[in-house]
Amino acid sequence: MKIKEQENRRFFSIIILVVGVITLFFSIIISVRFGASDLTYRDVLEAIIHYDHDNSKHVIVRELRLPRSIAAICVGAALAISGAIMQGMTRNPLASPSIMGVTSGASFTIAIALALVPGISYLGMMIFSFVGAGLGVVMVFTITSFSKGGITPVKLALAGTAITSLLTSLSTAIGIKFDIAKDINFWFSGGVSSVQPQHVYFSVPFMIVGLLLALFLSRSISILSLGEDVAKGLGQNTGLVKFIGTIVVLLLTGAAVSIAGMIGFVGLVVPHITRFLVGTDYRWIIPCSAVLGGILLLVADIFGRMVNDPFETPVGAITAIIGVPFFLYLARKEGRGF
Repeated sequence: MKIKEQENRRFFSIIILVVGVITLFFSIIISVRFGASDLTYRDVLEAIIHYDHDNSKHVIVRELRLPRSIAAICVGAALAISGAIMQGMTRNPLASPSIMGVTSGASFTIAIALALVPGISYLGMMIFSFVGAGLGVVMVFTITSFSKGGITPVKLALAGTAITSLLTSLSTAIGIKFDIAKDINFWFSGGVSSVQPQHVYFSVPFMIVGLLLALFLSRSISILSLGEDVAKGLGQNTGLVKFIGTIVVLLLTGAAVSIAGMIGFVGLVVPHITRFLVGTDYRWIIPCSAVLGGILLLVADIFGRMVNDPFETPVGAITAIIGVPFFLYLARKEGRGF
């Protein structure tokens, strides 16, 4: 009976992946089709197959809208995978890049880069973003480890919220001091409206490496999610798994923030939805989270363009509307045992 249930789960997981990829394909077409400039589906198809650099509509598709759609998918997938890994390694249902101080740390060091190194290259920005993501994680776990009673999910969430507020405030102060508040606000609001092809070219390789490492670790994270004692009893090197998992999170989140700024709650909501659909095997959770995260952020970006046309609503605001009630529900659920 248990074997049959596992087979059914596996089959359903494959269906989720196939349907998700098809949904992504059609979402990309819709995303590229709609915007400030009126394009037809024929324009989109011709721009992809028979590109003419003298045709303004083709330029809009290839240089603006297609990179934007690809960036939204990559950022959503990266944040969702990061959240899934963090929740699996820490056994903390509240863990996510935005709540654990990872995204705010990346944004903070980007603010420092903009202030101290004017005209910094995009690659340099990514390096600062990776360093800041690591800084955020270290600060959250350092504070929590000194708390009475040890590390708990709620304490991690509270520490993450405090560190996020601190780093956000410092970033704002840097923006005012160095007269770069407008640039800083872009990272706070979160969005893919300013994405350029070079951003995709530089960041996607880091995300691919992160995804491959995450898939490589998926079985170990499944075992680790059962508890550290159980994992050690089954022969897992838990320290190595956590170290590599942390590197994956920093790679994915750092690259995502360098493209789109602080986009919250994707890494919190998507892994929970994925576990509900495909079960607790991270060999399926990670790829399905990537697909569902990409869909969520791309659809949120499309909705952000339409909800207040002709103005754009930042995609970070759209994900917050979805994520905040979900976070409060989880916090309330965890708090009952706190």
